[in-house]
Amino acid sequence: MTFKNVLQIIGGIAIVLTIAPFIAADYWWIRIFDFPHMQLTIFTAAATLAYFIKFDIKWAKDYAFMSIMIACLVFQVVKIYPYTPLAEKDVLDSTITDQNRTFKLLVANVLQKNKKHEALLEEVEAKDPHILLLLETDKDWLNAIAPTLSKNYPHYKGIPLDNTYGMLLYSKFPLEDPKIHFQIDDSIPSIESVVQLPSGDRFELYAIHPTPPMPQHNPMSTDRDAEMMKTAFKSRNNTLPVIAIGDFNDVAWSESTELFKEVSELLDLRIGRGLFNTFSAKSKIMRWPLDHIFVSEHFRAKTVLRGNAIGSDHFPAFAELTLEPENKAEQMPKPPREEQLERAYDIIKKEATQKDTRKQSDNT
Repeated sequence: MTFKNVLQIIGGIAIVLTIAPFIAADYWWIRIFDFPHMQLTIFTAAATLAYFIKFDIKWAKDYAFMSIMIACLVFQVVKIYPYTPLAEKDVLDSTITDQNRTFKLLVANVLQKNKKHEALLEEVEAKDPHILLLLETDKDWLNAIAPTLSKNYPHYKGIPLDNTYGMLLYSKFPLEDPKIHFQIDDSIPSIESVVQLPSGDRFELYAIHPTPPMPQHNPMSTDRDAEMMKTAFKSRNNTLPVIAIGDFNDVAWSESTELFKEVSELLDLRIGRGLFNTFSAKSKIMRWPLDHIFVSEHFRAKTVLRGNAIGSDHFPAFAELTLEPENKAEQMPKPPREEQLERAYDIIKKEATQKDTRKQSDNT
């Protein structure tokens, strides 16, 4: 095998990995290729540059191969570009200083088996969020942190579980009629609540942690995507300002998350600011953004950043926001197209059909 053959194989791998997410299937081994997009972009750029070493200007196949490689690279760059500071911001910067309409959010997947409870408490003390969402929390986690957090967070709604889907919501602001829902599975909770700011303004908060498309969790992405779409329609139909937060187990640029964003008519804090990769905290190379904060056009961003390590495989996601409904016209999201709404409905219907099939199978 020649060196050129090796370069062709490497380039072929880059092409296949670029095309894989376009396959209309929700199996985990296809959907997983959505995740390492930045790594794939760097890999494709390196493969393209390397192939120039053996490029034969007299060989037509080299032109065809290089054209495909460059097309893949352009596609990848275009897809990642919105999550760079060079792009226009989805959520504009804050323009007010009214503390009664300013608040901080912290979202942290703590990793259930993680025993560094103090590291999380130190991060909470340092960031001092008004709203705190903790994921993968079991009773051990609740018992370890509740005595400290209850001193500063008088409002709480949670459901500690030992299946890595426990969820604890703490707030310094009143939570109006907080509810725990099981939108897809009776072991996968979500939380929704109206939050009242000191100004008297109110907004709806949705917190979700859908199951990932992985063989040890769920071999398909249908359940994850359906929970995201159900939450998107709730947001779309809500008359209050909306914030949706959580570990979506999906990257910001995937087709599923982009569809969630379009259907929900929410804005992404990352766009125009950076990737803020929250997973994996255990690797400096394989990282991507899984923990999200989406907001309606009523909000502006004062600070957006990735939190410090807390012993988990996730970094926390942090944002300081201001509620500025008077300025919403400056950042109105585009309404979803009819085909996007139909696609979201189809995902929900598919999940319902699969659930019915599983029940019938269990009963036979």
